[in-house]
Amino acid sequence: MNALNWWQAPCQPLDPVARAKARARQDLLTKPRGALGQLEELAITLAAHQGRERPSLEHPWFAVFAGDHGVVAEGVSAYPQAVTGEMLRNFVRGGAAISVLARSLGATLELVDLGTAIPLEPLPGVLHLQLGAGTANFAREPAMTAAQCLIALEAGRASVERAVGAGAELFVGGEMGIGNTTTASALACALLGLPAGALTGPGTGLDDRGVARKVAVIDRALALHRGACTGPEETLRCLGGFEVAALAGAYLACGQLGLTALVDGFICSVAALCAVRLNPACREWLLFAHRSAEPGHKAVLEALEADPLLDLGLRLGEGSGAAAAVPLLRLACELHGGMATFAEAAVSDRPA
Repeated sequence: MNALNWWQAPCQPLDPVARAKARARQDLLTKPRGALGQLEELAITLAAHQGRERPSLEHPWFAVFAGDHGVVAEGVSAYPQAVTGEMLRNFVRGGAAISVLARSLGATLELVDLGTAIPLEPLPGVLHLQLGAGTANFAREPAMTAAQCLIALEAGRASVERAVGAGAELFVGGEMGIGNTTTASALACALLGLPAGALTGPGTGLDDRGVARKVAVIDRALALHRGACTGPEETLRCLGGFEVAALAGAYLACGQLGLTALVDGFICSVAALCAVRLNPACREWLLFAHRSAEPGHKAVLEALEADPLLDLGLRLGEGSGAAAAVPLLRLACELHGGMATFAEAAVSDRPA
């Protein structure tokens, strides 16, 4: 391992003592054992992540990574590429869904511009990295150079480092980039060994004809890069996007720095799959927020052995589905820490 493949460094182990204490506490609370279902398991997992019997989630950190995609030139999106930059402005003004959700949850919202097709003026509060005017068109050439891919991965790691430095207990990654469902579908197909038709959906609203064109573009790209996709890093470079690579880097860093990551929908889950392929140990630090309406999400979740918390038909992105699940994690912590035990409440427990 060297500085150029930092993601191979070991991930933090979960705390077995805190996990055991949290599980023992759940068994003493005034309820039938297991009655709170996934909320119990969430509290126990968060205890193991945080190394304490009673976890808390007072300081969530949201990071939205934005970047454009050269494959949009193939007619795979219902929206023009200018929307990526326009939405960054909307994030700054507080008018986007993730802006509203972050505000309502008292979360820090970080915005990272990795490279838009249409140049942007400096936006207040946005970290402009400008790796390029979006990725290259992966239907004709690799999406990223090796240097661009490395810098994008490191951008995700840097965001997690800032989150840890700020005392965050939860990392939520989001994405913005016209064409990124095409990118995520292509990357997932390559990682799972599936044809485009098995995973590709309408994204932001393509009709049947548009989906068929998208499938054809992805299949052509898979054939073009098949020989080069010898591992997850090269697959990410050839078929990924700046923001997808940043998300993968963030999930890897969460595992290495010991910070819980709550994974959003289809695109974020594909980034998580890439991260797990790069360093399988990071999987223990990933929780999954929701089951997206995008059809390819099911196969990706199955590959990750993930059981999402919500199924609301969401397909917006931005990290919005993960943000919507944060109150569930907070409630799990509150129930775990705030409920009385049978002894404290003078309530009779069932016989041992």
